[in-house]
Amino acid sequence: MSAIDHPTPAHEVRERFGFWKRSYAMLIKEFIQLRRDRVSFAMIVMLPVMQLMLFGYAINTTPHNLPSAVLLQEDSDLARSVLKALENTKYFRFLYEVHDVDDFDNLLKSGKVLFGVEIPRGFERAVRRGDKPALLVAADATDPVAASAALGSLGMVVQTALKHDLYIGDPPEMPFEIRAHARYNPAANSSLNIVPGLVGTILTMTMLIFTALSVTREVERGTMEALLSMPIKPVEVMFGKIIPYVLVGFVQAFLIIGIGVVMFGVPVLGNLFLLALLSTLFITTNLSIGYTISTVVQNQLQAMQMSMMFFLPSILLSGFMFPFAGMPAWAQYLGEALPLTHYLRIVRAIMLKGATMQNVRFDALALAALMLVAMTIAVTRFRRTLD
Repeated sequence: MSAIDHPTPAHEVRERFGFWKRSYAMLIKEFIQLRRDRVSFAMIVMLPVMQLMLFGYAINTTPHNLPSAVLLQEDSDLARSVLKALENTKYFRFLYEVHDVDDFDNLLKSGKVLFGVEIPRGFERAVRRGDKPALLVAADATDPVAASAALGSLGMVVQTALKHDLYIGDPPEMPFEIRAHARYNPAANSSLNIVPGLVGTILTMTMLIFTALSVTREVERGTMEALLSMPIKPVEVMFGKIIPYVLVGFVQAFLIIGIGVVMFGVPVLGNLFLLALLSTLFITTNLSIGYTISTVVQNQLQAMQMSMMFFLPSILLSGFMFPFAGMPAWAQYLGEALPLTHYLRIVRAIMLKGATMQNVRFDALALAALMLVAMTIAVTRFRRTLD
């Protein structure tokens, strides 16, 4: 007995067509909503483009032309040949020539240079007499990635420097030696570089998100209208929103540094009060930027998206993940406009090098300038919302 095919009831057919019709209408509605939400649409396009551009052009894990200084205690032909041989390795770029040990140390401590070469007095005479003198190369090893490749290239410098000065071809015996000294992190311990950097990275992420959401949350909940009806100035609103999060950021920084010291053995060689003061400045700067974001966006989703748009280049161009000195000039200019770049230099210099305010004054002034710019924009835009 063969099965009899029953025709599909008309109401089931209508229900199926109705399902696809309603789904299609919902799909069209979402595309219209996405088109109206210009910030979200811009994030969809800009995020992959930004990552591709940064990783393709700005990021370099084997940096070259690293800023260097020379303590030149003897100006001789051989000394100049050594410096030229170092430059020919493509890792060293000599920006400073000093004649005082204190200036030499300050350049390394402030982070203006990553390498310092000391050519001692009587160097050429000692080489010609066969005394085998030593030439010192001091490296700022707070960033082991940037220092390791350059230090590994020193082996061929001796032969290159002497090829045309004392010998034709390779010398029968190395007439001098190069002693590499990795300062501030001799063991090339990566935690000494990462833990201080995490202080700035975590503070950037949390402070931006907290403040960017604070104003948009008020708008979405409808409490902003009540706030605006009160006799309060825009500056007073901003300070009232920012100050609680300054305390939150300070607690976060204390926890990260404390765990880094206790569990990972990260030293704090500098002044704790100076570190706390400049950390507060950095926290306030990020909160001001987050507040500016909150005055631009219309809802919390947009606030999160714009915060991520600011956070992504911060971690890539600040020197946290990749050596800052190895980036092209345009990427370094962008990095200088980011608060995290300056704070990473400050926190690493104070914790690992024992730096003073004299050594980090440029980065402290840069943070203060960025904070003032962000606060001015935030107050101006918030006043417009009042009007």
